Amino acid sequence: MAGFVLRRLGGMLGTALCLTFLVFWLTNLQPNLEKLAKSQGSARMSDAEVASWLDRNGYDRPLALRYGEWLGVLPGKSGFSGVIQGDWGRSSVFHLPVGTVLARSLTATGWLMFWVLLVMVPTALALGVLAGMREGSRTDRVLSAAAITTTATPEYVSGVVLVAVFASATAGISPLLSDLGLIEGRTLLQATASTAMDEITFRNFALPVATIALYGAGYIARMTRAAMVEVMAQPYIRTARLKGVSPFRIVWRHALRNALIAPFTVILLQVPWLLNGVVIVETLFAYKGFGWTLVQAAGNNDMNLLLGCSVVAVLVVLTTQIVSDLGHVALNPRLRGA
Repeated sequence: MAGFVLRRLGGMLGTALCLTFLVFWLTNLQPNLEKLAKSQGSARMSDAEVASWLDRNGYDRPLALRYGEWLGVLPGKSGFSGVIQGDWGRSSVFHLPVGTVLARSLTATGWLMFWVLLVMVPTALALGVLAGMREGSRTDRVLSAAAITTTATPEYVSGVVLVAVFASATAGISPLLSDLGLIEGRTLLQATASTAMDEITFRNFALPVATIALYGAGYIARMTRAAMVEVMAQPYIRTARLKGVSPFRIVWRHALRNALIAPFTVILLQVPWLLNGVVIVETLFAYKGFGWTLVQAAGNNDMNLLLGCSVVAVLVVLTTQIVSDLGHVALNPRLRGA
């Protein structure tokens, strides 16, 4: 197991270096540097003035040298000061250290991801197990169709639909509930989650959580259903049935552990996917988390913040992959000696 972990960590380090260098190269392409110079100086700067600004600020030096300084493995003007030393630079949009901006946005997104996983995982597993227990039944067909529908619907579509149904003062169920006196105000839920930055409530957080959870739950439910169908067809399950073991005991004591191996990997891999999903959902619901911050950094050519976001995304993806591999080995005894 120790060798397995060391190999994965070595691969993680190499992959992280390659991906961060690729992002650093893309953000430092000449058109981006020219846009940065004009945004920091003047939009009417001539080509000569742009070249002079880039020369004064050190952007004309070799890319590998600047990457080493940014990473913190090569000395800059103030010595070794880079990502490794905790110096992520300063955001030109928020006028704050990048580390401060990322800490604030990641905390907000962390709460969103926590509630999404809390809603999505148990619901998806329960529906997948229920469908897999009775393959080909009406329950299986209905749940499978619902899972395919939610998976095939993008977040920006389901988000708009949910807003129209639950957070519109002129459409959906809110006007009816308001006329009947069942809710206060004109809408059941809030169409934006901006107030959730100060205080999370059901009204301001339900829609973004539901929007992300709907998409991911369908995929997890389908994977769980497929794994459950395969396990329920195994000889030891048929033997347990012939012995008169109750269906609940068969599922809980015999089938569920083996059926959860594949969904466990899928669930962990949903974490980096959530970083992609929150870009759309946080922008749609005006929730100032990691996704919203990434959009602001890209739209305003904030290179330091954009690089910081890329480092966080790379680390989250690689870390979840390692945890997924370790969990897969722990659940599957046949892989422990590998």
